[in-house]
Amino acid sequence: MMKRQVEVFTANCPVCDPVVSMFRELACNDCEITIYDLVKQCEDKTCLSKLEEYEIKKVPAIAVNGSLLSCCENQGISKEELIKEGIGQG
Repeated sequence: MMKRQVEVFTANCPVCDPVVSMFRELACNDCEITIYDLVKQCEDKTCLSKLEEYEIKKVPAIAVNGSLLSCCENQGISKEELIKEGIGQG
């Protein structure tokens, strides 16, 4: 089975940190995780091009297998949405 490619976009703020923590608790070995710290903007600017590619308007945001979660398109991230996308399930 292929690993889920999960990209987490954060600004290391009081809003982002709890979501990143929740995600880390849920994530399992079937998730290949990349966390983009938008404050540091990653050396190669990959995170900025990903922001445009996924049309991310706010953080925190999570993309799974190249698709921004629907909860990240307009409202916040929910645990239910993560579980629905298979996060935390082997």
